[in-house]
Amino acid sequence: MTDIKRRTTPTRPERLRDSSTAPMPRPSHVEEASVPPIPQVDKSNADVASVEYSAYRTGLSNHRTGLSEHRTQLSEYRTDLSEFRTDLSTDRTEMSMRRTGMSFQRTRMSADRTLMSIMRTALSLIGFGFTIFQFFLHLQSSKLMTETSHAPRNFGIALVALGIVMLTLGIAYHVVFMRSLRAERGAMTRDGLIHGKSPYPISLTLITASLLWLLGLAAVASMVFNLNTLG
Repeated sequence: MTDIKRRTTPTRPERLRDSSTAPMPRPSHVEEASVPPIPQVDKSNADVASVEYSAYRTGLSNHRTGLSEHRTQLSEYRTDLSEFRTDLSTDRTEMSMRRTGMSFQRTRMSADRTLMSIMRTALSLIGFGFTIFQFFLHLQSSKLMTETSHAPRNFGIALVALGIVMLTLGIAYHVVFMRSLRAERGAMTRDGLIHGKSPYPISLTLITASLLWLLGLAAVASMVFNLNTLG
């Protein structure tokens, strides 16, 4: 029977690069060979009987050797299959760790999108309230409308204040969520559960929201105290 060479197990990067690695081929079936028949010897001739029995034992030994070699081949094949399954399991674990690491990035971007939606709503409220306030202020300064009620002014200030409050809550929620997400990612990275080598930068959306919050404060201050903070 031919000798079977065992496959050399590649390292983890090699397995990731070469996905075509396959186990060794299955050994071919051994043709069934009948056990050598017991010879009919002439017991009266001891020398001839001894030679025939010796030849019979040699045949049995060769038969057992062939079966033993085939069992060895099957054992090596099973071992190789076990190593191949272990490699596949390691690769699946590796990919799972990478997917989990990337899921933190997707969650971070989802939190940024949530904050951006809050910014859009808050900006609409601030802009709409400031526009109403300036429109009625212009009408009053142009003597096109007499100052009989402060309802338009109060309504505009209320819209701007509502936008600022909404933006404040959105920023606070975003900061708390991002801090907990960053802490969870760091803990899982230290435990070796995920790959945390990818950058995790500060949210630009949060910086923009903070600037918009300051702009809203300036707007409401100019409206309430008649300050010329916006030019």
